[in-house]
Amino acid sequence: MNGDLFQPEGRSAPSATPSPSADAAAPLADRMRPTHLDEVVGQEDLLGPDGALRLLLQGDRLPSLLLWGPPGCGKTTLARLVARHTSARFLEYSAVQVGSKELKAVMGDAARLQQATGQRTILFLDEIHRFNKAQQDALLPWVEKGAVTLIGATTENPSFEVNSALISRTRLFVLKPLSSTGIVTLLRRALSDARGLGPDPGFSLTDEALEMIGEISEGDARAALGLLETVAAAWQARDPRPGEELDAEAFAQLIRNRAARYDKGGEEHFNIISALHK
Repeated sequence: MNGDLFQPEGRSAPSATPSPSADAAAPLADRMRPTHLDEVVGQEDLLGPDGALRLLLQGDRLPSLLLWGPPGCGKTTLARLVARHTSARFLEYSAVQVGSKELKAVMGDAARLQQATGQRTILFLDEIHRFNKAQQDALLPWVEKGAVTLIGATTENPSFEVNSALISRTRLFVLKPLSSTGIVTLLRRALSDARGLGPDPGFSLTDEALEMIGEISEGDARAALGLLETVAAAWQARDPRPGEELDAEAFAQLIRNRAARYDKGGEEHFNIISALHK
């Protein structure tokens, strides 16, 4: 639903998939980012055979988009995959880190590139709701002229956080949290995939332990994979017996201990303990 499968912010996305050994030190969630649309778990209404976004991509005529959804549902991953299915150049920025002056220069370069070569530029702007009204307004001329295809991602309701003029010039797609079943699918993939902990992770979890991660992650794939990675390291550090499975009880104890060690008495400790008792 990736140290990353893609270049850092402000760079073009690569045209080839890195080898499984690349970025081995990156977080598990980064290593397990889908490399093509068919790997995406969830969002069937957008990416299924008759999904609205998949149909748009078939003709390589992508309009400007707004992707709205909770953390860990795949907004950034989807934007990057969309770029791979077009002939456009892909640039990625965070609204928290980029300024209006820099962005204006980027869009000017995109306009000149399009005029000189005909190549389009997809500009992915994460956390677009962090831009104020004036900054969002500055995007309008470039979007209207087609100098860039904008993909804005937000966790906030665009009706309240994105200018109506910008909304009217984009297609809004709503991404949903992953189901618990979808999360478990991702966890199993991470345990068997060479990009993740596989093909021989050196440990295994019972179905109940996997389902527990699926429940407490509340649809956030990034959080679920991060938890799996943490628990895997903690379990292996205990030097389990050959063939010993991590069951739900042992899993619960591991994350209780971790919460107490790193956040004793803090909010995260109580969040985890509360989730375990739901």
